[in-house]
Amino acid sequence: MAKCLRVPKSEGEPVRRALIEEGLLDLEYRIGSDGSDILIPCLCDEYNGIKAEEAELRPQNRGEGDYRNIVQVPAELKELLPNSHDVVGDIAITKLEEPLLPYRREIGEAMMKASPNIRAVFLDGGVKGEFRIRELERIAGTGTSETMHKEFGTRMLTDPSIVYFNPRLANERSRIASLVKPGEIIIDMFAGVAPFGSVICRNASPSMVYSIDLNPECERFMRENIRLNHIKNMECFIGDSTEVVKGLPQADRVLMNLPQIADRFLDVALAKAKVGGTVHMHRIMERADLPGYSQKLKDAMKAKGFGMEVTGVTELKTYSPTMSVYVFDILRTS
Repeated sequence: MAKCLRVPKSEGEPVRRALIEEGLLDLEYRIGSDGSDILIPCLCDEYNGIKAEEAELRPQNRGEGDYRNIVQVPAELKELLPNSHDVVGDIAITKLEEPLLPYRREIGEAMMKASPNIRAVFLDGGVKGEFRIRELERIAGTGTSETMHKEFGTRMLTDPSIVYFNPRLANERSRIASLVKPGEIIIDMFAGVAPFGSVICRNASPSMVYSIDLNPECERFMRENIRLNHIKNMECFIGDSTEVVKGLPQADRVLMNLPQIADRFLDVALAKAKVGGTVHMHRIMERADLPGYSQKLKDAMKAKGFGMEVTGVTELKTYSPTMSVYVFDILRTS
């Protein structure tokens, strides 16, 4: 069974195109028909007043979906092939171990063959510098790494080679948007191209979102994403967030997606949060250090004059064999 929208055949193409534009068309299934209606597979529960329903739809025939089964590399290297990679818009980004590097072009071409929606594949040389940008080498396909990424009805222009963007935080962006109450003021201290702000403004009703990033390259992408998503309640700033926030109003919610060192700025975030407001702080840490860490934060902030409680901890992703990225939901109590 697949989730789908039932629409008259005369309206089918406009709806299909609109779903594609907003990243809500379910590409795993074919469009079906039922009498004078067509059934369009979707990734939403409702669209423009049309409630989704369940129906038997035929799956797409995508051929071989696992590039590892078609790539031409020596048999002894097969086990080194990565079993996952990031997809940002119409580009794929992958990391390869040293023995696989001579075969990077073959690997990239196999990835594109297995995923026809991918325009280009880039080799990830790692995150560089204070702006958290990726060193990318195109190994297959055409064009640059600038791309249009879509999630939860939101379009976001980005280029991971010059601005920070993490596609693996899609579910976290949706979670935060679901928590936002009408009229909230939100500050995103390390915003990148403003994906959190964009998803929030598209899926919730904040009074204002203030998106801040130190990288001057982010400004063009922030402003374009505001335009693309018809957002009227977000302002973007380029600069040191610890200074920029001084000129902003107190916030109901502060976002801190700087997982390497976000806790160094927790006092700044708490100072800008209203009493009763929430800070969402990302942190990379050893899993063994998680027990007791919340109390350490509480003690450190008490010494700086802030009362706080950790109301939730979520593991966002694995970072290394012993480390993970977590988000701490922190309530300012005084």
